Amino acid sequence: MSEVLLKIENLKASIEGQEILKGINLTVNSGEIHALMGPNGSGKSTLAYVLMGHPKYKVTGGKVLYKGENILELSPDERAKKGLFLAFQYPVPIPGVTVTNFLRSAIKSVQGKDMPAREFLNLLKENMKLLSIEEGFNSRYINDGFSGGEKKRHEVLQLAMLKPEMAVLDETDSGLDIDALKVVSGGVNKLMNPKLGILIITHYQRILNYIQPHFVHVLVDGQIALSGDRKLAHELEEKGYDWLEKKAQNLTGAAQEVG
Repeated sequence: MSEVLLKIENLKASIEGQEILKGINLTVNSGEIHALMGPNGSGKSTLAYVLMGHPKYKVTGGKVLYKGENILELSPDERAKKGLFLAFQYPVPIPGVTVTNFLRSAIKSVQGKDMPAREFLNLLKENMKLLSIEEGFNSRYINDGFSGGEKKRHEVLQLAMLKPEMAVLDETDSGLDIDALKVVSGGVNKLMNPKLGILIITHYQRILNYIQPHFVHVLVDGQIALSGDRKLAHELEEKGYDWLEKKAQNLTGAAQEVG
């Protein structure tokens, strides 16, 4: 039976005094994949950062309930310990820190204890094989000299190792060629399970050819203007965001007339 993992209620947020999110309402259950699309500047990445507690953004209203608990007062690491995960659009390089050391430290931070070395290495080897990551990748410094595809595969490897219950993937398709996109998408599909909820944030429809969402939501000017199934993503690809903005205005006008 599915469980409500993430429930966003009338969420509003600003940065440097400028309101970006203007009342977001969204619910993600376990076993569901939701896609959040929208034009540049609509607030997609802002939502991802607010969900994980980035201090640069100020929440001015609403709630973010994770498994029934309002997490807005929690620090980013406390949210991660509870099972939230964010894959970044632009992962930063960390020279001098190997993938192995980073992942072991991350697991210790989330679980609150060390994983025995043999158990950790077996788990790492198992997940690298599952995600078709070449041997020796774990000895490299994080994102240092990585291609776009390697950076995103490392994000998916983190997802596999940390085993969160709610994953937010912020423009995972950004900077990927078609081959890398297939590999990364295949890795996400392999990790999907009935206990996991996924929110894919994307500008384009193409990643949704490989990771098929149960629901698609479109963000326009800080609010979800329309929701539907995966057919909505294809309609957006065909007609563009201008069509959606006009559709949203028509729906708002009709609602006001009824009211």
